[in-house]
Amino acid sequence: MASPSASPEVYGPVPSGRAASGRLAVPGSKSLTQRYFNLALLGRSPLVVHRPLLSEDTRNFLAGLEVTGFDVTHGVDRVTLNPNERRAGEVAPSGDIWCGAGGTMFRFLTAALTTVPGAWRLDGIPRLRERTVAPLLAALRQLGAEVHCPGGEGFAPLDIVGGSLRGGHAVLDSGVSSQFLSALLMAGTVTPEPVSVEVAALTSEPYVDLTLDAIAEMGGAVTREGQVFRVEGRRPAADAITVEADFSAVAYPAAAAALTGGRVHVESLSPASRQGDRGFVDLLARMGAEVAWRDGGLEVAGGPLHAVTESLEAMPDQVPTLAALAPFARGTTRILDVPHLRIKESDRLLAMATELRRVGATVEELEDGLVIPGVWADAVPPRDPVTVDTWGDHRIAMAMALVGLRRPGISLRAPEVVGKSYPGFWRDLEGLIQR
Repeated sequence: MASPSASPEVYGPVPSGRAASGRLAVPGSKSLTQRYFNLALLGRSPLVVHRPLLSEDTRNFLAGLEVTGFDVTHGVDRVTLNPNERRAGEVAPSGDIWCGAGGTMFRFLTAALTTVPGAWRLDGIPRLRERTVAPLLAALRQLGAEVHCPGGEGFAPLDIVGGSLRGGHAVLDSGVSSQFLSALLMAGTVTPEPVSVEVAALTSEPYVDLTLDAIAEMGGAVTREGQVFRVEGRRPAADAITVEADFSAVAYPAAAAALTGGRVHVESLSPASRQGDRGFVDLLARMGAEVAWRDGGLEVAGGPLHAVTESLEAMPDQVPTLAALAPFARGTTRILDVPHLRIKESDRLLAMATELRRVGATVEELEDGLVIPGVWADAVPPRDPVTVDTWGDHRIAMAMALVGLRRPGISLRAPEVVGKSYPGFWRDLEGLIQR
């Protein structure tokens, strides 16, 4: 379990008692940015990515592409990826690739690098080393891949023999993370033999749909019959692609409006998006917020919030966001079916329970969720100064900042952790509450 951050940097106190209002545009989708980068690596053809998210995780991914032989050029709101192919007769390359805290990058590259000739080592921060990829390795080995775990079976660092993935049939347990399946399906687009994957368990299925869409956009194809996925051998290639706005990031300004009685318009969004966190918009409506799709974007206005009982298995990243709203929603909110949150950047169930209690809320922690009464729906929250920990986790930091909009006196240690997915978060939040 990762401990709370000990960084001396503190943000706060969060301005409280103001309505979050205004217009803004959120960055591009982190999930899609990393899928396009990974498919570019697999396809090894030039690609211009418009509106990518440039954050800690995605910059590490770009650095990893450079290690494997890509030239990366940054332009205005775009990144150009160009592979430098080796000349015949050269020795196969090798290199160390640093994933930092990036679980998505780590899982995607674990599979992708088995298709890239060379010797590769993947590693990251201590918390990443605690996050197992054993089910993914088991499936990769069924398909011929050679991966070694010098520090412990199933955990980083990984030593990967590039070019060892052949193809065939694999059985995969993707109950811990849908990214295991996504990683296999993307890698299967370039294997010498066809790939079929039989899924024994699967969580967060909307993210697999996102992967299938990304593969199709890049010219690949995957078919599904029940729990068996078959990858057609079409090497992914596209001249250019545009990353749609990140609904994981949209959740924070939308929740800020719902929580404070403000009105926020988030630009350039489609209600037809297949991103899993698109569902959080509908959840806000069920809680009592006013939600409308107009002027090419999303508008959310606040009102009295009501508690909900929800399975968040399909959008686990929004568990901290809902937990932040719950103390202010009339009734008792129950968040269910997210045991895998205990192996994210932090144990997010423990982290949110701990920090909400620290600021005076009541929380019952379940094995797979949280139960949070709306203690401040009809009562004035405490006002005493409290500094909360962010646990080295961007989503804990952003969620507890939301709490601070209504519960005065909250400051946050290590606010810079938001750079993992939403580098402009503090600027955007301050912009909304200062209007």
